[in-house]
Amino acid sequence: MDHEALLYEKQEDRQVRCVLCSHRCRIEPGKRGICAVRENREGILVSLVYGALIAENVDPIEKKPLFHCLPGSRSYSIATAGCNFRCSFCQNHEISQMPREEGRIVGRRRTPEEVVEATLRSGSKSIAYTYTEPTVYFEFAHDTAVLAKAKGIRNVFVTNGYMTPEMLRMAAPWLDAANVDLKAFSDEFYRTQCGGRLEPVLENLRLMKELGIWVEVTTLLIPGLNDSDGELRDLAGFVRSLGPETPWHISRFHPRYRMTEKGPTPAEAIHRAAAIGKAAGLKYVYSGNIPGDAGENTACAACGQLLIGRYGFSVERQDLAGSACPRCGAPLDGIF
Repeated sequence: MDHEALLYEKQEDRQVRCVLCSHRCRIEPGKRGICAVRENREGILVSLVYGALIAENVDPIEKKPLFHCLPGSRSYSIATAGCNFRCSFCQNHEISQMPREEGRIVGRRRTPEEVVEATLRSGSKSIAYTYTEPTVYFEFAHDTAVLAKAKGIRNVFVTNGYMTPEMLRMAAPWLDAANVDLKAFSDEFYRTQCGGRLEPVLENLRLMKELGIWVEVTTLLIPGLNDSDGELRDLAGFVRSLGPETPWHISRFHPRYRMTEKGPTPAEAIHRAAAIGKAAGLKYVYSGNIPGDAGENTACAACGQLLIGRYGFSVERQDLAGSACPRCGAPLDGIF
């Protein structure tokens, strides 16, 4: 189901410039971009993963993690193979790196209409474009999301934030929320561990907020790589600059892929980072991958009243007055 790509420029000698992500790959005829799922066919850029779903599940929205977007609801979650990053600690490398490392693309064929109908049948309130990087299957996400929006279904991205502003502006009419991995606050980390750069991610986070997309940020805390107090203060300060209502999820690292020499992040390191986030003025800071931790809960930022209790993906929502604290009336930020 090869599909002509969106967002590319034709150039001389049948070369093309992809304008989908911040790599902005210049691709010669017969070659593919860094993501390995977009190919130049004689001057026409095509997506090789349109409708080829490698993952299709009904998940709790909290798994994304999105804690302030329809909490307690289900999200129909899809992905294709491929990614525009090569993170050494990737949690889903078997599918994200398959086109690059194995030279193959697999997936169950689906149409946008089939995904929307399956979402409705499942009772899910949203479609999550997740597991791999949704930017690289943007054409399918776009066509699906437009149909979903017309049916009253929300659309959410779980993303590394490395798309272009052009892509974000095209997505803005239908993209309701995004959880963006802000993997570190060091360009060196992005270059050596991910194969990208920091600044485009920061620029896109700012633009998402400007476009009215609800944003939550996740940082996987890796011992010795991105967990110094100074870097965390800088990162938390940036998230605060997006708005104090921006949730920050600090997630526990577990050894995966090419980073198996490090042990899991100690719980006390997560709690230390959370304290830094709160000291920076963030209203909502969450501890990730520590089931049962009090840092999973949502409390009123004004009076401290428990509003949403969580244990892993289980949610106990309090009797909220709309999306306001029942004790003091302070608004609870997000999509409710």
